[in-house]
Amino acid sequence: MVTIKSMSKPLEDYGLIGDGHTAALVSRDGSIDWLCWPRFDSPACLAALLGDDRNGCWRISPTTALSRQSRRYRPSTLILEQDLETDGGAIQLVDFMPMDSHTIVRTVRGVRGCVPMHMILTIRFEYGVVPGWTDCGHEGATIELGSHRLTLNTCVPLSADAGTIGADFDVRAGDQIDFVLRFGTTGGSAQPQANAAAAFRATEDYWRDWLGRFTKDTFWPEAVRRSLLTLGALVYQPSGGIVAAPTTSLPEQPGGELNWDYRYCWVRDATFTLCALLNSGLRKEAEAWLAWLVRAVGSDPAELRIMYRLDGGRRINEYQLDRLPGYRHARPVRIGNAASTQRQLDVFGELLDAFNIAKRAGIPRSSRLCEVEHAIANHLAEIWQLPGQGMWESRGEPRHYVYSKVMCWVGIDRYIRNVGAELDKKSRTRFETLRDIIHQDICAEGYHSGLKTFVHFYGGQTVDASLLMLPLVGFLPIEDPRIVSTITCIERELMRGGLVYRHQLRRDPEEGAFIACSFWLVDCWRMQGRQEEARTLFERILALANDLGLLSEEYNVEGRRLAGNFPQALSHLSLINSAVGFSGPVLQRAGG
Repeated sequence: MVTIKSMSKPLEDYGLIGDGHTAALVSRDGSIDWLCWPRFDSPACLAALLGDDRNGCWRISPTTALSRQSRRYRPSTLILEQDLETDGGAIQLVDFMPMDSHTIVRTVRGVRGCVPMHMILTIRFEYGVVPGWTDCGHEGATIELGSHRLTLNTCVPLSADAGTIGADFDVRAGDQIDFVLRFGTTGGSAQPQANAAAAFRATEDYWRDWLGRFTKDTFWPEAVRRSLLTLGALVYQPSGGIVAAPTTSLPEQPGGELNWDYRYCWVRDATFTLCALLNSGLRKEAEAWLAWLVRAVGSDPAELRIMYRLDGGRRINEYQLDRLPGYRHARPVRIGNAASTQRQLDVFGELLDAFNIAKRAGIPRSSRLCEVEHAIANHLAEIWQLPGQGMWESRGEPRHYVYSKVMCWVGIDRYIRNVGAELDKKSRTRFETLRDIIHQDICAEGYHSGLKTFVHFYGGQTVDASLLMLPLVGFLPIEDPRIVSTITCIERELMRGGLVYRHQLRRDPEEGAFIACSFWLVDCWRMQGRQEEARTLFERILALANDLGLLSEEYNVEGRRLAGNFPQALSHLSLINSAVGFSGPVLQRAGG
């Protein structure tokens, strides 16, 4: 038995399944090519996504050529169904992860005729490198390494060779063959064998009940519902934290070095997340996310990180994996994220903005939240004039980024709105004066009167897409001539193929169009009353999703491919917020 190497597949080929602790990517050819166990930020044990089959995959597929195939999610769930037909028959492959189970269930159902099948499971721990000890028995197999113990249960005979488990079997009409892979520990108590049919029903009921709380009318209900389910799959249930993406090192630039680890929780996404959850009726998840933020931040704002581990941990040291070749040879493969220690002033404003959204939604304000709110506002008053790395996490020289300064203004503005009535006259006057000073500073230093646009950073002469947020957060009215000319400049300088890039375009852009930024332009156009243009752009972005409705971080316009980590929470959050914005009224960042 030999593991066959395969080339990296387009991101569009993958579907997502998850259990509230981690997620797996399943390709069209029936291979699970990415899985970190037991949680999103654990080392991958299936890592073919960043290499080839030898780095770990789990494939179940017919041994003869396919004549037809299709796939879909079971309605209102994260249960993935693939219909595969050959000249001799047809089968259905069903993949899902029961919630909170550390289990993957893969079911092959015979639909017509007889289809010869092959199953191959290659587990490689520590990001696709280390094979475990493999044993096969009458009812399944085990793979062990250190304290990790994986068990595979099925009714078909298994064989093992060089750390790879395989099986050949036929599936006839009416047959149902289950493969159940479970993660555990060598010292843990034995778990009863999972009942695949019962797990299927429970998983289906869970996701349909969860999504059933979304009742808002939109013009694009299926896209919004799929985005909500994708977001639900990225929630780490034990803490309420939401991972930015379940993957690492999927390149923004084809074959390039813009490869980052996104398996963490970004503070910058706080308000986007709260708006999306609250506007969708998912109040429980919104409250859990807010509580996670307060716990993770702690009581000293000077120690605020821009991102945290799923459990609120702060150590996210970055290193490179030399033994993984990378997605389509894009290197380096990075684990961890050095940007976690950067100074980014916008995250302070982001938190205070999130607290304002929560207050307007009627979420009770805990004593911890009130304490950290006061501490952040006072800390922000002391540091707002410092340079930073900006929302795009530049690894160059710190600068006075305009968006970061705007978020400092947002933070002080929202603090006054939230607790101004509770402050003594002297303190309120101090913060109101500071708010005016920051606003004046931005208008003086961040707006280029010659170019008639706000610029990326003080002293610069280029625009960036973060400037689209200025009207969205209420810094200036949408009809202000400076905002109108800035939007016009962004349309001229940052758009290609009808989509928005983050930075000024060169002849050959280093990265793809940024999907969330394109949604921000949709929101700006809608606020300007350009409804038809906004709807057209929104639907242009929807068309970028794969056939399962999943979006990555970016889109490679020239190559017509999704790019960057996949699926990306911020892209789906932005989709939800833009879609519900057309239906209003909704909670918005610039609201009173």
